[in-house]
Amino acid sequence: MVTMWWPCLVLALLSGSETSGFPRSPLQLLEKRSLPEGVVDGIEVYSTKINCKVTSRFAHNVVTTRAVNRADTAKEVSFDVELPKTAFITNFTLTIDGVTYPGNIKEKEVAKKQYEKAVSQGKTAGLVKASGRKLEKFTVSVNVAAGSKVTFELTYEELLKRHKGKYEMYIKVQPKQLVRHFEIDAHIFEPQGISMLDAEASFITNDLLGSALTKSFSGKKGHVSFKPSLDQQRSCPTCADSLLNGDFTIVYDVNRESPGNVQVVNGYFVHFFAPKGLPVVPKNIVFVIDVSGSMYGRKIEQTRDALLKILDDMKRDDYLNFILFSSDVTTWKDTLVQATPANLEMARAFVKNIRDQGMTNINDGLLRGIHMLKDARERNLVPERSTSILIMLTDGDANTGESRPEKIQENVRNAIGGEFPLYNLGFGKNLNYNFLETMALQNHGLARRIYEDSDANLQLQGFYEEVANPLLMNVEVEYPENAILDLTKSNYPHFYDGSEIVVAGRLVDSHINNFKADVKGHGALNDLTFTEEVDMKEMDAAVKEQGYIFGNYIERLWAYLTIEQLLEKRKNAHGEEKENLTAQALELSLKYHFVTPLTSMVVTKPEDNEDQTSIADKPGEEATQETTSMAYLMDGDPHFIIQVPEKNDTICFNIDEKPGTVLRLIQDPVTGITVTGQIIGDKGSNPNSRTGKTYFGKLGITSAWMDFRIEVTTEKIMLGNGDALSTFSWLDTVTITQSGLSVTINRKKNMVISFGDGVNFVIVLHQVWKKHPVHQDFLGFYVVDSHRMSAQTHGLLGQFFHPFDFEVFDTRPGSDPTKPDATMVVKSHRLTVTRGSQKDYRKDATVGTKVVCWFVHNNGEGLIDGVHTDYIVPSLF
Repeated sequence: MVTMWWPCLVLALLSGSETSGFPRSPLQLLEKRSLPEGVVDGIEVYSTKINCKVTSRFAHNVVTTRAVNRADTAKEVSFDVELPKTAFITNFTLTIDGVTYPGNIKEKEVAKKQYEKAVSQGKTAGLVKASGRKLEKFTVSVNVAAGSKVTFELTYEELLKRHKGKYEMYIKVQPKQLVRHFEIDAHIFEPQGISMLDAEASFITNDLLGSALTKSFSGKKGHVSFKPSLDQQRSCPTCADSLLNGDFTIVYDVNRESPGNVQVVNGYFVHFFAPKGLPVVPKNIVFVIDVSGSMYGRKIEQTRDALLKILDDMKRDDYLNFILFSSDVTTWKDTLVQATPANLEMARAFVKNIRDQGMTNINDGLLRGIHMLKDARERNLVPERSTSILIMLTDGDANTGESRPEKIQENVRNAIGGEFPLYNLGFGKNLNYNFLETMALQNHGLARRIYEDSDANLQLQGFYEEVANPLLMNVEVEYPENAILDLTKSNYPHFYDGSEIVVAGRLVDSHINNFKADVKGHGALNDLTFTEEVDMKEMDAAVKEQGYIFGNYIERLWAYLTIEQLLEKRKNAHGEEKENLTAQALELSLKYHFVTPLTSMVVTKPEDNEDQTSIADKPGEEATQETTSMAYLMDGDPHFIIQVPEKNDTICFNIDEKPGTVLRLIQDPVTGITVTGQIIGDKGSNPNSRTGKTYFGKLGITSAWMDFRIEVTTEKIMLGNGDALSTFSWLDTVTITQSGLSVTINRKKNMVISFGDGVNFVIVLHQVWKKHPVHQDFLGFYVVDSHRMSAQTHGLLGQFFHPFDFEVFDTRPGSDPTKPDATMVVKSHRLTVTRGSQKDYRKDATVGTKVVCWFVHNNGEGLIDGVHTDYIVPSLF
């Protein structure tokens, strides 16, 4: 199932590290044995408390950790908290020996300038931003003197979304050591009354959990406390390590005596709407499935598994069809068919035979699905009171047919014409998620990332379950005319069973006596209007009862929801409209102290008597992509791949030269770094011929200012100064460091070369079967953080480290039907290029990751400066 993430957090706490490089003496080791239990590397985390307060679905969470340095040297202590992606950080404080250092939320550009100023003065700590599949990480490290105490306190807020009939608070706990006082304390207040409340932990047996956990609810209040003793935290009765490593989950729901509930506090209101007992609206659903070659293996298997399970859940009144796209588009049936037992059996047989093949024609696949849904409606092939839904699953970018993202979006938007929603599911790592999300938002749908894990089929099923039971269509929420200001979204194409519509706003007159709300929608059988009336005197009494939890929660809820919706609209806006949405969201983010994609929190903290600056950013969804971080690589035949982030596109070219040729890849006269590569051919190839496959078999890296060189072959690595060379083999796992340089060899896999100013190279070893009759081992070369190199950098790869522009148009069939041609204008040249794909082997040297690119022919002629022979040099060094 697809899990929606709510508060509170993943907690991964505190590791200390020596700031002195001296070994411990025997006396120090004896002292260590006498330290209190729970001390790890001199640091004792003696208290961790996670305090969660929820009022009317709005959660206010405070994570407080206290630690003391019991070592006799200064230690670096790290505070790591992973929180839900949908949460906004609102505050952070760091207290050392009674002195508090607060975090300040500022406009992102202002914060960035402050950070860069600190960097220029040599006072910097790392940027604080990271994200993962479900959560994003907040990390702060601080140097703590011997005997000193430190307290970290992080606050974040979030509106809980109802999902499959319940609200869920997800708390992943990883303290990494025994903690004397560990507690999760959650208070819930719901004016509608709490109907159910439960809690469980994945890392502890129910018997043990029962003695550490208390949970209760009555009327409007609920409480959960998890407070394990030191002994209950142990992984075994005599162990000193913690078993607190996993998920702690609180779930609850509220009473629903009426379909809606309106609450008003201090002139702000929130309206929750979730009717029950309505018949399900029949749905007409078309699945548009990517079956291109990149879906090979596990992905296509998981897609088949998910579709088979979805077919089991289809209702008899539903209508469906499957459209498969690769280089071409194929359909299961010519029109939508009813989900009768006989048709479902045929559908299962079709799904079981889905196979991967060819390229990725997203445009034609979607347009075929749109036409099919519209045609079924126009020809009365589906029930009049039914709703249409289009769901696309793809794992890559369009690379055949119409492949321009903006044009595909325009085509789809015009074809759908606002008649039904499009849901885009992005499978795996190598896709343009922004493209999918924008296209879904343009068509009243949403996008989801399906993570390429063992449970991907469950993620697909889970999403389908969310939209499987529509209860209302075209839902409109209405309030008295001229009585409301600053209303959040009040029109919804669908209301799905188990979810909830939430609308918030501000009253023009906060002293009115009565407040009325109407919700209108089309049901399975008839049109419905639900009316909710609020007596303000009764509401005032309720407000006093819940005041014990936290402040003007409805105003903050309104601000949270408004910012969230403004940011979503902003993704699909341009020009002046986008500027206005940005300004509104930024103003609210600063006013209510939220870390959003438009703001950053600047944390200034003491480090060895000098302030250091860190920045907490809100990562966007695109930041969660696990795509390669470099933009320039050389691997294969030998293929050069240039990723151009500004264009969200990739260019590749090949160099066809005879074995033994040495090419200058990078030369930077400012940093003094030069990289060259020598070409090898297949076994038995003619050294004087340019025919046949060629690769790089030897690389040379020199640093003129350090008088240092590295020679890498498929068998060994030699590095050093002049004649004083050290030799290592690819069977070693070793790290070599000297001032300004670090070289790490990872046995039979790759090596990472890091220069002190932030320039990093990765060399991948490709090994083939030793007795292979043709092929032999070769190397791949990857550049990380190329922006650290100077503007004077050149070479076959180096010349692309600087921004350059190009345009691609007139996509047309090529000589290979799976690889279209197009015209590229670059560096004042007009070239014919071909859409194809190459492989990035940095993460997996065996299988690699497909990179779709525009291939420039004739040794990169017109793309590279000069001609390729200009880059031939006499030797590696």
